[in-house]
Amino acid sequence: MSTISITLNGNETSIPENTSISDLLAQRSLDSRYLAVERNRELVPRRRHSECRIQPGDEIEIVTLVGGGEFLSPRLMSEETTLNFSLSTRVTDLVIETKSQMPESQTADQPLIVGSHSFTSRLIVGTGKYDTFDTMRDCLEISGAEVITVAVRRDRLIDSAGRNILDYIDLKRYTILPNTAGCFNADDAVRVARLGREILEGLENPGADWVKLEVLGDKKTLLPDPLATLQATEKLVADGFQVLVYTTDDPMTARRLQEAGASSVMPAGSPIGSGQGILNPNNIRICLEYLKEHDPNYPVIVDAGVGTASDVCFAMELGVDGVLLNTGIAGASDPRKMARAMKLACQSGRDAAGAGRIPRKLYATASSPDVGQIKMG
Repeated sequence: MSTISITLNGNETSIPENTSISDLLAQRSLDSRYLAVERNRELVPRRRHSECRIQPGDEIEIVTLVGGGEFLSPRLMSEETTLNFSLSTRVTDLVIETKSQMPESQTADQPLIVGSHSFTSRLIVGTGKYDTFDTMRDCLEISGAEVITVAVRRDRLIDSAGRNILDYIDLKRYTILPNTAGCFNADDAVRVARLGREILEGLENPGADWVKLEVLGDKKTLLPDPLATLQATEKLVADGFQVLVYTTDDPMTARRLQEAGASSVMPAGSPIGSGQGILNPNNIRICLEYLKEHDPNYPVIVDAGVGTASDVCFAMELGVDGVLLNTGIAGASDPRKMARAMKLACQSGRDAAGAGRIPRKLYATASSPDVGQIKMG
C-alpha cells in the first residue's frame, strides 16, 4: 500500500494514501465527539471529516479539551517565589468609604447573566492541576459551580488508561467555558477559540458559543497583552462568540474591551496562580464604576490570583458579579474542603455586598444604650 508523509501534531508520520480525516481518527481509535481537527491551520468541520482527504505534506492538528482554568507551566511552577503576606498589611484595610457597586435592586438570589447564559452560582471553577480526575469531579460538584473552564490542547487526547477529561464531566450539568490559555497573539487565540467551539458543538454543550479569552504577554508574569487582547476580542465578537475576556485591573483597558463587544470583562485580582488575592481593590472599584455606568447589570468577574476563601469573599464584597478560580482549590492541601469554602465565601460576599457594611469610624460607638444604666460609683 502506498503511503504519504504528513505532520501530525508536530511529528512527521506516514499514513496510507487517500486517507480521510475520519479514517485517520479511526486508525488511532479516537472518538471524534471529543476532538477538533485542523488541516494546514484551517479548521475542518466535523461534517466534512469523511470527505476531507489528507494530502502529502499536510499539517494535521488534532486537539481535545483538557483540564484548565489558569495557565502555569511546570517550569514556571518550579521557579515561582513564595510570598508571605500579613493580614495587617493588606490593602483591604485602607479606610476608604465607598458604596457597594451592586445595584440596589439586586439581591443574592438573582441569577448571574452573561450574554445569553444565566446561572444561579456565581463561582466559576477551572478543571486543571488536580491530582486525579476523581478529585476534580468531586471538587466541581462540591463547589456548586455551573460553569467550568477547560483548555484546548493537542496532547493528552486520552491518558494511559484510555480516559479523557470529558469522561468525568457531566455535560448536561455543566456549561463548559473553553479558554485560550497559553496563547500569545490574537490569531492563535482565535484559532483555539474556534477549535473549542467545534468540540463543544459536537458534544451539544451550550458553552459552544462563548469563550474565555486569554492573550498573554509573556510566560513569566502571565499578564495579558492589552493590544492583542483587544484585537482578539474584536475578531471573536465579529465571529459570533460571546467573549469573557481576561484583562488587567486597568479601568481604561476594561472600558475599551467592553466597547469592543465583550460579554464580560474579567480583571485579574493578581497574577495567575499567585494566590495573592485582590492586590488593587481600588482599581477593581473603578472598573466596576466604568463598566456599569450605562448598564448596572453588566457582568464583571474577578479572574486569577485567588488563594483562599477570604479572597473570594472580599472580591464579592467589592461588588463584582462573580469569581473565576482554579489553583485556589486544586492546589489546596484538601481540595474538597477548599471547594466548599470557596462556595460559601462567594455566597457570603454576595450577601454582604447587598446588605451594606457599616461605615468605618476612628472612634468607638457603644452598641448598648446609655438609658437605664444602674448607678455607678
